[in-house]
Amino acid sequence: MLIDDDTNILVQGITGSQGSFHTHLMLEYGTNVVAGVTPGKGGKAAHGVPVYDSVEDAVEEHDVDWGVGFVPAPYAKDAALDALEHGLHTCVITEHVPVHDTIQVVQTANDRGLHVVGPNCPGVTVPGSGKMGIMPADIFSEGSVGVVSRSGTLTYEIVDNLTSAGYGQSCAVGIGGDPVIGMDFRDVLKLYDEDAGTDRIVLIGEIGGDLEERAAALIGNEIDTPVVAYIAGRTAPKGRQMGHAGAIVYGDKGTADSKITALEDAGVSVAELPSDVPELL
Repeated sequence: MLIDDDTNILVQGITGSQGSFHTHLMLEYGTNVVAGVTPGKGGKAAHGVPVYDSVEDAVEEHDVDWGVGFVPAPYAKDAALDALEHGLHTCVITEHVPVHDTIQVVQTANDRGLHVVGPNCPGVTVPGSGKMGIMPADIFSEGSVGVVSRSGTLTYEIVDNLTSAGYGQSCAVGIGGDPVIGMDFRDVLKLYDEDAGTDRIVLIGEIGGDLEERAAALIGNEIDTPVVAYIAGRTAPKGRQMGHAGAIVYGDKGTADSKITALEDAGVSVAELPSDVPELL
């Protein structure tokens, strides 16, 4: 999994309203938040977590594995690059990050062999171990279903349905809904397929782009773990952006039908409604 009981996390933008609020919730869930960064606020503390002016200052004092960013969009690239250049995997919660900024962040991560989750994502939760990001912890339960999603709110709805039906989760990863992102469905599917604690996978997709079709090709050829899916946007009009920045359909490309067909051809059961997912599992 991306995080576990021993993962140490640094929060970038920890003294801002969102950074502070979600740091409190991460700590409350038992996450190892060991440091925070806000330029100009070094020497202070937020919820008992020491604050530093830079990632460089923080890693001199703490062992850190991940940086999670609650930094305004104009500065999100610099914050992510700062984390990556100091050897940290990076989770970018921020929305409205310019595409060219994300491209630079993802390329830097690839060059350094590091993970990027997001941007415009809810983060990662491993029930019983910790979370980084904004997912509501109370809907999760420990179990063996791996969840990967482009949509934050659909993640919450389907995870809540899973928990209510008695299907606990090994991990949930929100990859984000922007046109360019770091880890995609294929990256997370491979992690789940190799994880002994995950015996089923739920993939939550939506219209726009071809990430689901690429995931279907991987599932058909390489993934042994059973997969159930839900695709949002069955009734969306063509040529109109719906929801996320990446959810725009051009002609017959990126439609719900094309994604559902590709997944079903790969042996994936696709739910018509979010509430149908537990029954398919």
